[in-house]
Amino acid sequence: MQMTRHESRELAFILLFEKSFQDAPVKEILLSAGEARDVEENAFALSLAEGTEQHWEEIDGEISSCSHKWSKNRISRVALSIMRLAVYEMKYQDEIPVSVSINEAVELAKTYGGDDDPSFVNGVLGGIARKMEPAAVEGK
Repeated sequence: MQMTRHESRELAFILLFEKSFQDAPVKEILLSAGEARDVEENAFALSLAEGTEQHWEEIDGEISSCSHKWSKNRISRVALSIMRLAVYEMKYQDEIPVSVSINEAVELAKTYGGDDDPSFVNGVLGGIARKMEPAAVEGK
């Protein structure tokens, strides 16, 4: 059965969340999850997770620059994983509108995060979107 793009993002988030606990490539984490929990491989989810992994430090820099008064160590792993995925989409996936990336991140935060995570994620991602070139945001 084909996953929706939302389900694929959810899987990518879970892979990135798992990566925050273990220093293994996301492809390896996905293969382990497939064996342990019958998780099916999904090309879109894997491309999002691997792309995020490739730009990890740059993405964390973007998040840190817009998460005023919050060091990366104070942000929950759930919120951080969600924002990493969204920032990757916003900066490197031209076919995905920035607003869609932010909305999907907020929805994931509502599902997996704490009470304050959706508004925190929205605020940080909104700040990153405002820093991006207006033409890049509007043209997406």
